[in-house]
Amino acid sequence: MALERQAGAAYIKVDDEQLALKGEIEIDPTESTREPIVGLDGVHGWKETPKAPSITVKVTKTKGLSLKRIAGWTGKTVTAELASGTVYVLADAFQAGDLKLNGDEGDVSITFFGLTCREL
Repeated sequence: MALERQAGAAYIKVDDEQLALKGEIEIDPTESTREPIVGLDGVHGWKETPKAPSITVKVTKTKGLSLKRIAGWTGKTVTAELASGTVYVLADAFQAGDLKLNGDEGDVSITFFGLTCREL
């Protein structure tokens, strides 16, 4: 079995705008979460609750990237391309949570939630 690249260079786009990915990217493509239902006599089964898939990235705050503009992002398509060749597409995405610029490092973390996340 030949070894293959699993991590390293990655890219993030919001619609057609590529962001300067600083080095952190987390993808949660799942659209539901399961939790056990447990009674005094053991496990009875599980419950499944819908949730929004998400992509969180840390990007460099470049001159053309406005935090106010990011805060207004809704209805976007967020595409993450990983070094392994796997591509995730988060549809009808919106930015949520705080946008805090780290002045020392010049970066900001952005979390996107969407309706669906396809793995290509």
